[in-house]
Amino acid sequence: MEQIFFTAAVWLALAVLSAIIAYHLKISIALVEICVGVAFAYVANLIGKINSIGANSEWLRFLSSSGAVLLTFLAGAELEPEVIQKKFKEVSVVGLVGFLAPFLGCSALAYYLIKWDIKASLLCGVALSTTSMAVVYSVMLETGFNITEFGKGILGACFVNDLATVIALGLIFAPFTYKTIIFIGVTVLVLAILPFLSQWLRKTYAYRTAAIRTKWVIFVLFGLGTLAIWSGSEAVLPAYLVGIILSEFSTADKAWIGRLRTLTVGFLTPFYFIRAGTFVSIPALISAPIVFLVLLGGKILTKIFGLYPVVSTFRREFNERWYYTMMMSTGLTFGTISALYGYTHNIVTQDQYSFLVAVVIGSAVLPTLIAGIFFIPKHLLLKQIKRKFPLGDNLSEE
Repeated sequence: MEQIFFTAAVWLALAVLSAIIAYHLKISIALVEICVGVAFAYVANLIGKINSIGANSEWLRFLSSSGAVLLTFLAGAELEPEVIQKKFKEVSVVGLVGFLAPFLGCSALAYYLIKWDIKASLLCGVALSTTSMAVVYSVMLETGFNITEFGKGILGACFVNDLATVIALGLIFAPFTYKTIIFIGVTVLVLAILPFLSQWLRKTYAYRTAAIRTKWVIFVLFGLGTLAIWSGSEAVLPAYLVGIILSEFSTADKAWIGRLRTLTVGFLTPFYFIRAGTFVSIPALISAPIVFLVLLGGKILTKIFGLYPVVSTFRREFNERWYYTMMMSTGLTFGTISALYGYTHNIVTQDQYSFLVAVVIGSAVLPTLIAGIFFIPKHLLLKQIKRKFPLGDNLSEE
């Protein structure tokens, strides 16, 4: 027990360090945690202590998986349902193209150009097809676009893109047996009755019984996660669907969803992202930088060439088109989850995993920087300010 507490303390110290670095650099905490994990494992390997960091210990794997499950749930739960309803055509078309273009393009690059086998190539396509809801949501909050119709459309398209990724991961790589049929049947039944049961539980017991909503949601996630793993799938797959189904239930109480986010980001996800970083092999990246550049260019360029014409049918202004496209070209959380799924299920090697995670990190940074420096549609923010403060018609355009 002493060793477990010591290992947990070391990992949480790394999480605190990551938070400080993220604050000063003004970038996503998840991105920093992955990079800190990479450096942690590299130093441990240099001093011959790689087996002592605990990345493969059962208790740490459980905390890591729990963080991924709850983060996936939150990604679905924090989406506003009316956004999908109001902008259904836009978010559906942009989201599906945002998935298909890099999935097909990166799979082909990995198979024909880099000569990976077919399963590794398809996993590459899935991992690099994602859009980072975490990065995009953070940027929307920082810029103020989250309260605009423009920003809500981007978030809705991110949701559709990531949902397609989750479904593809399950359909392509999960074995289809009688267990799969049972898993799908039980999941559909649970999702059908979940909104009613959750609302009844909230009205009857919430605010009277200690944290019963949190216990209820985690029970459902762990229950379906157990069934998913038993069927040969991954625990995060039903979590996204549960989040979507319970989005109205979750967003009805901002304080509760905020506390759940604190538990997830403050305690659980650091174990997930730091652990994901520890499996990245720096020597592998150094030995074949061309592979990294090809995959990074493939992800970003397929996103741009696939999305820009589609986005242009919904947004007429130049900066709006490019900002929308670049935000949809980011990747982080689901890309890392998909890559780690491939590594832990022996679909990709450690070297291939290292390239995928490095590309995911690069795609979280590069498009975000380009969008922020060159393409911010400031005129939309000015319109929002004038709408909120109608007497401020003399506000400067600067």
